[in-house]
Amino acid sequence: MLKQKTLKDSFSLSGKGLHTGLSLTVTFNPAPENHGYKIQRTDLEGQPLIDAIADNVVETTRGTVLAQNGVKVSTVEHALAALYALGIDNCLIRVDGPEVPILDGSAQYYVNEIERVGTVEQNAVKDYYIIKSKIEFRDEQSGSSIIVLPDENFSLNVLVSYDSNIIPNQYATLEDMAKFKDEIAASRTFVFVREIEPLLQAGLIRGGDLDNAIVIYEREMSQENFDKLADVMGVPHMDAKHLGYINHKPLVWPNECARHKLLDVIGDMALIGKPIKGRIIATRPGHTINNKFARRMRKEIRLHEIQAPNYDCNRPPLMDVNRIRELLPHRYPFQLVDKVIEMGANYIVGIKNVTANEPFFQGHFPQEPVMPGVLQIEAMAQVGGLLVLNSVDEPERYSTYFLKIDGVKFRHKVVPGDTLIFRVELMAPIRRGISTMKGYIFVGETVVCEAEFMAQIVKNK
Repeated sequence: MLKQKTLKDSFSLSGKGLHTGLSLTVTFNPAPENHGYKIQRTDLEGQPLIDAIADNVVETTRGTVLAQNGVKVSTVEHALAALYALGIDNCLIRVDGPEVPILDGSAQYYVNEIERVGTVEQNAVKDYYIIKSKIEFRDEQSGSSIIVLPDENFSLNVLVSYDSNIIPNQYATLEDMAKFKDEIAASRTFVFVREIEPLLQAGLIRGGDLDNAIVIYEREMSQENFDKLADVMGVPHMDAKHLGYINHKPLVWPNECARHKLLDVIGDMALIGKPIKGRIIATRPGHTINNKFARRMRKEIRLHEIQAPNYDCNRPPLMDVNRIRELLPHRYPFQLVDKVIEMGANYIVGIKNVTANEPFFQGHFPQEPVMPGVLQIEAMAQVGGLLVLNSVDEPERYSTYFLKIDGVKFRHKVVPGDTLIFRVELMAPIRRGISTMKGYIFVGETVVCEAEFMAQIVKNK
């Protein structure tokens, strides 16, 4: 299983804020396991922290604004996109003002610095949320939609559409996060000339210029008004009849605007709080619908906090019933594991098919057959026994015995026809032959039982 990652060392970047125009410095620091992304305002008394999660987003006009306990920070999406795309799970971001500097309007500088300082693998397992069925969110008023579908990795398709002759329709795709650096990171934010004056009147983009944004001039205006906007932007006067892109640096790609929208989607999805495995299809995305979708995903995760392992009955098992009998002393009617389908250094996934012919159904209960809870725990323990026996030489010469069982919960009854999926993982390294484990039993996507238990590995005489 993949492990969580953080930065190997700290790095800082300085520049002006897109909306405030202030000179700002942001510093990215390593953080401990399960820390997630947090942003610290070092310019305020007490240096308050803001959890970078979708629930803390309070504004989405021309950027994502986070707030917690009355403290705000804006323009966080490009930095978070770089962290998320490069697989960093834990980072403390310190900034000395109300927003993260815009730099060149892309995520390229963040990516370069992350690669320069490097990353380090941590002990905790990376906790993916696996998309198992279609989830869709639509905004009928704007025509925007975000759909996420099952996929083996995290991938994105983004389609943009504007009432513009310059960029009426564009699309961008990212199949592999490893290609983020080369295919997405350098894409810059963009703005239409017609939007500039209203944004300035709203107190935004005070730090915007042709070095940190692509400006699109697609509707002809009078030379007088165009000259006024040029003065506001601090650029030379240009011919108002020439439509197109206004920028110092040429476009990196013809569809750079769509690629930047994809970058923004990644940054806003980073606020879900967990990396996901799924394909996002975003049509006319923006920070508003991105945030609504990220909040929806957080609710989905809370509803399915413990996810069932994927079980493909067509894949050959890692251990079949014959191998299990070589490791466990249990025999009919007490061998309660049919096969093992997955195993790592600290976890195992096993299967039991519950049939109407199980001997315990004769008396439990004849008119309503229900699998006894104690046998569910026993089956879970047998799966855990296979995990710990796999860690010793000559496992056939050892047995495992219960020492303690805690935190047992039976959530749903188990009946004939159910296929039990066990996931058991070590809670701590095995020491002196003693192992502590946490186990779950699923039927489909539903948790039917959970327990913590301690076992001892004993060499057979």
